[in-house]
Order: sequence, then C-alpha cells, then structure tokens
Amino acid sequence: MALTFHQLHIFYTVAEKGSFSVAAQALHMTQPAVTMQVQALEEFFGTKLFVRSPRKVELTDSGIALLPYAKESLQFMQRAVTGMSAYMENLKGQLAFGASLTIGEYVLPRFLGMFSKQHPDITIQLRVVNTSQLVEGLLNHQIGFALVEAPVHHPDIVTEPVLHDELVLIYPPGHELAQLPRITLEDVLQHPFILREKGSGTRQVIEERLQLAGVDAERLRVTMELASTGAIKSGVQAGLGISIISRSTIDHELALGLLTTREIAGCKIDRHFYSAVHRSALLPLAAQTFLHFLRQ
Repeated sequence: MALTFHQLHIFYTVAEKGSFSVAAQALHMTQPAVTMQVQALEEFFGTKLFVRSPRKVELTDSGIALLPYAKESLQFMQRAVTGMSAYMENLKGQLAFGASLTIGEYVLPRFLGMFSKQHPDITIQLRVVNTSQLVEGLLNHQIGFALVEAPVHHPDIVTEPVLHDELVLIYPPGHELAQLPRITLEDVLQHPFILREKGSGTRQVIEERLQLAGVDAERLRVTMELASTGAIKSGVQAGLGISIISRSTIDHELALGLLTTREIAGCKIDRHFYSAVHRSALLPLAAQTFLHFLRQ
C-alpha cells in the first residue's frame, strides 16, 4: 500500500475540523469515503491517528506527530502548483470563485478577458457580493477562493495581496472643494459623505486609514450608505455628497467630466486587492494559474 498526498490532505482536514462529517463537506466527499481514506492511512502507519467519540474526534499521539508533515505536504503542493502555473497551457475545466463588488464590477472584466484568451477551454463562474458574504462563503466551503478589497481577519482564512489599487476623493464639478488650493482631511469632514455599507472592504479601508490619521470615523457626516460603487457615483454626481472610492472605477466619469477627483493632503490611501482562501483548501490548477496571472 502506497502513501498518497490525497490521504494526507484528508487526514489534515479531519484534524483541523475535528469532525469526519465536516471534513467530508469541506472536501466535497462522502463521509464513508473520508473514513475509508483515514483507515487506509492508519493501516499504512500501523497505528491509530484519531480517537473517535460520538461528539468529537481527537488526534492520538501518533496523529499529533503526523500533523506537521501533512501540513508541510499541503504547503509544498501549493508552492509547486504556484511555481508551475506560468507554464501550464491547455487547461480545461471550471474557474469558480467570488469577488467583492468593486473588484467584480470594475477591475476583473479586463483581466478575465485576457485570461480567457490564454485559456479558452476554462469556463468562468464568478459570484459578486460584498466582502462579508464572501467570507461566509469561504467558511462554508461554498466558494473555493475570493478576491477582496481588504485583508480578512479570521483564523481559518489566508489572504495574500494580488493587485494594487488607490482610493481617491470624488465630488461633482463645481463643488466648493474645487475652490480650495489644497484639500485636507478636515475639509472633507465638513461635507456630507456617501459611504459604502457595513461589511464592505472599501469601507473597512477608509475607516482604517482615518484611524491611522487619528480621526474617528464617526466624524464623517454620513448622509447615505449605499451598497454599490455605481450607486455612490450616481449620488455624488447628483450632488448628494462626496465620497472616497477606487480610482479604477471612475475612468469613464472623469473622461466625461461627470466627476472630479483630488488628492487629500497627507492622506494618500493606497491599498491592495487580496486573494482569500480557506486555510484547509487546496486550490485547483485553474485557480492557481489565474491568481498567478493576476500577480504578474
């Protein structure tokens, strides 16, 4: 009997979840299939790896000893796929993932077009919702990975930067801010502000940047909370308030003179877009190749 990477992956997932049924759900396998692979691993080593009880599953001493090797094998496989993704051609299958609203609506379309030309046999399935919904999807193993606008602070999710972005101040032409030779953060705080909804990555970045500048986010004169960048742009154009949004979303409006953007003195808001993956997930080749494509 041979030791396989598949068995180590299953063992690691069961150990992390503390449950055969939850691990089976995460791995998209049946519970009997997971149990069979763990039993095969136990037969290979000639020792029990788990102590099973009706309520929980715990590692034995030998299971504890095997765990770091299983984790290292997963990390090695991920590095191998990432390292080889630039050389992978003729990939087939489905690329299914999620993206936050700004990324999905404004940033990804041109990248997906270029990627599809390189890999025409890959079918893309994209779910566009806000960051908090993506986190829920990752934790429930409903999506394989996500692209989000801010790091996700959860012990079961790993985030890595993949793209650079900048947030900028926007206001309608003729706004009184346009008369100022220099716009400060205090100037911004004096005007009605349109903000993204709670759970938005863009909102999180704005609030974190204000905190870094020593400003309480409560000082923003928020008159509206809107659930999409498009709605915010329309609100600003209509004179309902000013806002701070991604520069990558306003090319059209700037070209037509519908919006104006200026720097806030001493408050440059650079950020990254991030990939978010469940700690126990092993991404398929199509996903690894796509993430490598974005980083390049």
